[in-house]
Amino acid sequence: MVNWESKKTGDFLFLANVLVLIALLNLVSADHFFRIDLTDEKRFTIKPQTKALLNSLTDDVYVEVYLEGDLNASFKRLKNSIREVLDEFRIYSGNKVKVSFVDPSTALSQQARNEFMEELARKGVNATRLVERRDGQTSEKLIFPGAVLAYGGLETGVMLLKGNKARSSEEEINQSIEGLEYELANAIYKLTNIDRKRIGIVQGHGALDSLSFASFNNALLELYDVFKVNLQRKPVLKDYDALVIPKPTRAFSEQDKYKLDQYIMNGGRVLFLLDKLEATMDSASHEGYFAFPYELRLDDLLFKYGVRINADLIQDRSAAMYPVITGEQGGRSQLQLMDWPFFPLINQYADHPITRNLDAVLAKFVSTIDTVKAEGITKTPLAFSSAFSRKLSAPVPVSINELRKNVKPENFNAGNLPVAYLLEGNFTSVFKNRFLPEGVDQSGFNAEGVSSKIIVVSDGDIARNDINPRSGNPQQLGFDPFTNYTFANEEFLLNAVAFLTDENGLIKARAKEVKIRPLNKEKIRTEKLKWQIINIGLPLVVLIAFGLVLMYLRKRKFSIR
Repeated sequence: MVNWESKKTGDFLFLANVLVLIALLNLVSADHFFRIDLTDEKRFTIKPQTKALLNSLTDDVYVEVYLEGDLNASFKRLKNSIREVLDEFRIYSGNKVKVSFVDPSTALSQQARNEFMEELARKGVNATRLVERRDGQTSEKLIFPGAVLAYGGLETGVMLLKGNKARSSEEEINQSIEGLEYELANAIYKLTNIDRKRIGIVQGHGALDSLSFASFNNALLELYDVFKVNLQRKPVLKDYDALVIPKPTRAFSEQDKYKLDQYIMNGGRVLFLLDKLEATMDSASHEGYFAFPYELRLDDLLFKYGVRINADLIQDRSAAMYPVITGEQGGRSQLQLMDWPFFPLINQYADHPITRNLDAVLAKFVSTIDTVKAEGITKTPLAFSSAFSRKLSAPVPVSINELRKNVKPENFNAGNLPVAYLLEGNFTSVFKNRFLPEGVDQSGFNAEGVSSKIIVVSDGDIARNDINPRSGNPQQLGFDPFTNYTFANEEFLLNAVAFLTDENGLIKARAKEVKIRPLNKEKIRTEKLKWQIINIGLPLVVLIAFGLVLMYLRKRKFSIR
């Protein structure tokens, strides 16, 4: 007969209850998956849009990460963060994300290593030179902070070291960590997306030709279906999810403006890349050249939507370099790279998913933008010149010979000048209370629009790639041949298009924040002994005290009275 009051039976029943409870919790959790993120900034929380993408996978995604080997503390932190993000991807995809870490330097021979590295570069994973100083010795090595993803027979590479190069190396690593979810999720989206958005590139009006626009066009083709759009021949624009207008130089007719206006009134999204003044480096080589405004006839359209591009040009002390002839030696011209203030490096941004953690963007002959009253429109300035800039009103003298003159820093005091704006809301038609243009379909005219978004950038050259003078091929957008540096023009524009088309909301993952919590080095220096005692001595004191108290209690309990 069971003795229900015995201690042995009670312990057995308690153990059985615990086991049953654990089994029930496992059964419930199998059907109701959840994870708890206890970090302050929710650094391990995956965005709902990313979860939806991972849940929709129908095949395995293979991810090879090449950040491996002997790394310093900062890159080890980046590597661990990559592993953590991909582990979350694996869980939310139902183990469809397969991850491996590969060290490119472990190839059997130097030739094999070189071939492997060249193959990675072709896939978009470029090497980064890591310079370290240990024990008084300086060492250099190439690392590949990127990954190659494969799905359904397709492959794409993605760089995972991204951030503002003007920041410290620790901040750059932190910015890269913040962008990991978006970069990896966007790469998966690129491979798996079959319902591609349609992007229209507005041609005519003297816009950038195919060769000058080729780099950005090719980048768009990786994610979207891209079409050339001629407003004069296209009566309806509703087939496109977004339009890009790249640097027009000739006037828009009233009929063309009407089509753009009604496209926006019906929820269409537009990326305007506009030059206000006519200025090029060819014209700058002529003494006495003045930049005058283009007659695009878009001012009233943009004014109605809430912004005005001013007839001026920005000069900035934070600028790209341009070669200038400074003399002759031995019958040969001597060239020197000098800051060209009409090529400002845009490196001040709003805290917005489009521009968050973005590296510098190279602008050329850019104007300022002002906002004007527009009911119901939210205006977000996205990008600014540096604090050491100024604006020159038209007509602006543009001459390369100006570089030979001494620059007065006190003249560059206009502060951060806005050069890009995001406008969101229900726009009002510029043709409201006006006669509609002749020859347009007036039956579906909308004076008040539905919710939409447009982005206005006061520089058309931001989307123009240079042409290699030797091969005649287009170079990478943002590439500066004089410094061999590639600025973030392409990334900025791709982010802008992604935000306009709302790529399943993946762009929102760029808003993730990971806080740096550095130790106070001065406090460490002055209070080193104190914290050593607290961290080492205090635990020992507590342990000894606990042992003494326990010994006293046992002695008191078992002592013979």
